[in-house]
Formats: sequence, structure tokens, C-alpha cells
Amino acid sequence: MTRCLALLLLALACSGCAPVRPWERDALARPDMAWDPDPLGAQLGKHIQFSKEGSLDGGPGGGGGCGCN
Repeated sequence: MTRCLALLLLALACSGCAPVRPWERDALARPDMAWDPDPLGAQLGKHIQFSKEGSLDGGPGGGGGCGCN
């Protein structure tokens, strides 16, 4: 019984995977579908956060907690 249920759930999970066709990609490429709709604002926010905390996530750049380079 549990094996049959597991196979059914696996079949349902695999049926949800489908390739994105070229004519469907325009809906996924909209700016409001991006992880960060405003990449420049997100980068500025990260710079301010790391300058205040004195930490850096391994990205390019130098300096300390003062915000200096």
C-alpha cells in the first residue's frame, strides 16, 4: 500500500516538470518576475548593510566597517 502511494506521489511530482518553450519565456522574463526587480537598489542596500555591519560576503571590494575602500 505504501509503495503504491509512493509511486503515485512520484508520478505526480514528475508530471509537474516541463521544459519552458521559447514562446513562454517572455512571461518569465518580465521585470516583476525577477528575484530583484531593482538590481541597482538591491546592490546599494547591500553596500549600506555591509558598511554598517563591517562585514562582507566575499564579494569584490575592500575596506572596513567605515565604508571606505
